[in-house]
Amino acid sequence: MTSLKVKKLEPSEVAQLIVEVASDNLASDIVMLDMRGLASFTDYFVVMSADSTRLIQALENDIATTMKQAKLNIHRREGSAATGWVLMDCSDVIVHIFGPEEREFFGLERLWARAPQVVRIL
Repeated sequence: MTSLKVKKLEPSEVAQLIVEVASDNLASDIVMLDMRGLASFTDYFVVMSADSTRLIQALENDIATTMKQAKLNIHRREGSAATGWVLMDCSDVIVHIFGPEEREFFGLERLWARAPQVVRIL
């Protein structure tokens, strides 16, 4: 019996995959931050904005579907579209989907200003 090996994606590849899904699905101001050396709990943040609760929910669903198809786990989810903020903990990558006001309020880019921006899509 032949065993098929599934290539394990590197954290940077997982983050880039999430950036692509977000970009393809109308997220705005997408930022991929390199957290290595700054945080022990993850390698990358992917932060994005969505203009409506409907879009926040759609982005969450599309990212979850893509992760499942790639055989990657989402270990924990916090928040909801109704609150204007969703966090998806994918271990080495943490995804933040914000409504515009919530993104300004939480200010993750200000809080983690020392983290290099790997990708920024406006």
